[in-house]
Parts: sequence; structure tokens; C-alpha cells
Amino acid sequence: MTFVSQNMPRNFFLQGYAPYIVFSGNVGDITQGLFPCSEAEHFANIARGMGVPNDCIYIEPLATNTGDNIIKTRLLLDAKQLNPQRFILVQKTFMERRTLATFEKQWPNKSALVTSPPLMFDEFANDVISYGDLVNVMVGDLQRIRYYPALGFSTEQTMPQSVWQAYQHLVAVGFDDHLSPDLPRD
Repeated sequence: MTFVSQNMPRNFFLQGYAPYIVFSGNVGDITQGLFPCSEAEHFANIARGMGVPNDCIYIEPLATNTGDNIIKTRLLLDAKQLNPQRFILVQKTFMERRTLATFEKQWPNKSALVTSPPLMFDEFANDVISYGDLVNVMVGDLQRIRYYPALGFSTEQTMPQSVWQAYQHLVAVGFDDHLSPDLPRD
């Protein structure tokens, strides 16, 4: 949705997999102050620099979460009278499952393939995102995968017990900065 590596638009748009590309997202907790514009505008600028024609780029700069990305993108495409049946969703590796679950719930009559840049855990951490930040975000994502279906935000996902036990351990040792206060922590 908002994370696009330097080669993602080239792989999908410039190789002819899609007639246009949509960038969705405002500013997140981690990207606050990182770009002089929204995430969507920032990544659209990267795509333009790689040769994606401006008239093939659609920007939705207001969404504040994964569900909002999908809902606002749907509104944008409706306003442009575009009705795609299939989507390629690009997200961070550790957010692929929740992105798909959210898409399935928010846009059930469409199909989607979710992909991400081929990055290893160590490649996500950098000068802006520390290892601690990264683990906190991943723990928060697991919390949402588990509890969002009951709230109607996403489809139910199977989670191995060992994954949930790892989540519980990480929360117990303090990786709780990205947990939603509105959801159970256990």
C-alpha cells in the first residue's frame, strides 16, 4: 500500500502488469517528519523518477491506516470511474497477511495479490527505524491480525500457536509501543 522499494514500480507497472499505479497513505508514526509530504506523494515521486508517466499515477494522500488505504483508494478509483477487478498490493513483508485480510473484508468482490520487497529483517532497520521500532510494529501488527476480524475490519486469519506465544513473550518484555490501546493485549 504505502511501502514501495526502488524497484517495485519497475517490476509491476513498467513491466506492464498494470495500467496504472495508486499510492495511498498520509504520514504514519514512523514516517512523521521523514518526508516533506505524505507517504503517497513521496513514493509517487520515486515512481515518476523511475519513468512511470504522471497520467498513470493516482495519489490518495489522506489514509491513516491499512483499512483507510483500501477505503480511500476505492473512493478515488470510483471518482475516476475506474473499476479494476484485480489488484497487486505492495506492502511491508510483515504486513502482507493483514493487508490481504483487510482487503478481503473491505473489498470482497475483488481479487488481490499481496507482495513486498524481498527484504530480510536486518534490511528493514536503518537510521530512521531501529530494531526496537521494527519489533514493536510487528507485534502491533500481530495484535491487529488477531483482534480486527471480530471488529469487522478484516477476515479471520489462521495464526500458529507458536506465533501467538512469541507475541505474548515480546509484549511481556516490553515490546508494546505499537499496540492498539483499544484491543486486548493478551
